[in-house]
Amino acid sequence: MKSFFHVSDIGDLGAALEEARQVKATPYAWKSLGENKTIMLVFFNSSLRTRLSSQKAALNLGMSPIVLNIGQDSWKLETEMGVVMDGDKSEHLREAIPVMASYCDIIGVRSFAGLKDREYDYSETVLNQFIQYSGKPVISLESATVHPCQAFADLITIEEYKRKTRPKVVMTWAPHPRALPQAVPNSFAEWMNAADVDFVITHPRGYELDPRFVGDAKVEYDQMKALEGADFVYAKNWSCPGVCGPYGEILSKDMSWTVDAAHMAVTDNAFFMHCLPVRRNMIVSDEVIDAPTSLVIPEAANRAVSAQVVMKRMLESL
Repeated sequence: MKSFFHVSDIGDLGAALEEARQVKATPYAWKSLGENKTIMLVFFNSSLRTRLSSQKAALNLGMSPIVLNIGQDSWKLETEMGVVMDGDKSEHLREAIPVMASYCDIIGVRSFAGLKDREYDYSETVLNQFIQYSGKPVISLESATVHPCQAFADLITIEEYKRKTRPKVVMTWAPHPRALPQAVPNSFAEWMNAADVDFVITHPRGYELDPRFVGDAKVEYDQMKALEGADFVYAKNWSCPGVCGPYGEILSKDMSWTVDAAHMAVTDNAFFMHCLPVRRNMIVSDEVIDAPTSLVIPEAANRAVSAQVVMKRMLESL
């Protein structure tokens, strides 16, 4: 595996899930794979689960992780080509990336969408420069449009807790005070479409995700109707994806979309999921996230499992 951005990069999904089960059961069984190997984890944006789970996965495999916080541990980096660098950016990615690559064997990159220029974000400008100039395997630790390690962990969690062979999984938009990117919902939709689940997306009009990620999923604008009979409810906010409205803007803060007990009551005693961090009593009510059917902590724990499977496969291909 040379890069990890999309579900297609993981290959056979059943085999990947079986590998995840093995990794979770015996996380140190492949420690020799990473001996004398280094992974560089580059963060342009803040993180808790991604940072910790990636370091844990690397250590489980015997690798040495180097964590670099851009703009704090390094110079501020210019990401656009052809600009006159007369501002506050002291170094360009064009030089910084090959320097980073000379110190490691694998690179993980976290770089959020700017939410100002859709073409720039959806072209994955930053991530593609790491692929082009590093010559090393590259993992998206959340980019402008995708968060594959999160979606893989979500699928692992659903496989562990499902009560029926083909569960109904509903991803619902929920309100948030800030404009958020579409990376998590994009990847969740992509991975659910590839999995053996009955997948439904529900959101207010104007929040339509890019068709390449929606795929064959059913889109239902009536949230309560979408939630009927659900086995898993995945709540997530995202700003306007720019398909049917102004890119990166908040079109609604309708609190009737907050997932509460009334919403969960129409499900089939569904499990609640969220990638975290979560705004309590805005995305989800306390009574739902604190219920025994909330999977947010097991889901977060599985982030180390998904990351380790990806890193393991990259080490095996070196």
